[in-house]
Amino acid sequence: MLFALVALDRPNAVEDRLRVRPDHLKFLDSLGDSLLLAGPFLNDKGESVGSIVIIESESLDTARAAFNRDPYIEAGLFDMVMVKPWKTVVNRMRA
Repeated sequence: MLFALVALDRPNAVEDRLRVRPDHLKFLDSLGDSLLLAGPFLNDKGESVGSIVIIESESLDTARAAFNRDPYIEAGLFDMVMVKPWKTVVNRMRA
């Protein structure tokens, strides 16, 4: 089953995001084939202000447990975090 993490950064978190980013990318890499999509939301200046991560997991609980290991969450980067089951209806993504 697919699960999406949608998170918005707390105000003025750009420096913290940049500082933790290398560990966050290692975490994403550690998810292996269960990671389907990940990337930041951007503001009008092109700065990262949130994240979306979509993984495949056995249950909502195991998805939440995986997301809770993200260094961004451990660093308190996010002001809002939502984890929900997700279903692909249309996929026209291009790399």
